[in-house]
Amino acid sequence: MSAAYVTKSPWVVHYDGSSCNGCDIEVLACLTPMYDVERFGIINCGNPKHADVFLVTGSVNEQNKGIVKQIYDQMPEPKVVVAVGICACSGGIFKDCYNVMGGVDQVIPVDAYVPGCAARPEAIIDAVVKGLGVLQAKRDAMVAAGDAPAEAPAEEAAPEAAEEAVTEEKKTPAVPPIFTMAEIKVNTMDHLKK
Repeated sequence: MSAAYVTKSPWVVHYDGSSCNGCDIEVLACLTPMYDVERFGIINCGNPKHADVFLVTGSVNEQNKGIVKQIYDQMPEPKVVVAVGICACSGGIFKDCYNVMGGVDQVIPVDAYVPGCAARPEAIIDAVVKGLGVLQAKRDAMVAAGDAPAEAPAEEAAPEAAEEAVTEEKKTPAVPPIFTMAEIKVNTMDHLKK
């Protein structure tokens, strides 16, 4: 059974929580010809209702936690969240400030972490591309769970065979992989060795 959704280039919406703009500049550097994130089909958009990937820079504080949650809720399922920079990962040097709650994962679930101050464009691209693997796994899990429409088979099979196939799929639920900060950090170090 394959998904009936229309495959498209992943669209990214970027939100600056409360960063110093160092990571924001690196996110924008990913769009330049030197790094050219569009070679992976990734497009930066301004509307969360069209986005597949939510890129967040900066820590979450009391004033912007509602905005972060609102943007996340406006995105269609499935969606991926990438925390860019140490502030988005854990609060960074601002974690002890009275108004800072910590990283993005204090408000919404995060699928990939990109540590660094400021995060390198190579690491950001690597995390977004790995996030696309998570996005595909979430899509597959939605289809397996019956939350997304599936293509009708070319030939009509016996109803018993269709029920067996659905039962077999539900026995092994697909769990999307979550990339930890340590895995992304290893990939970041690989870029620095070159």
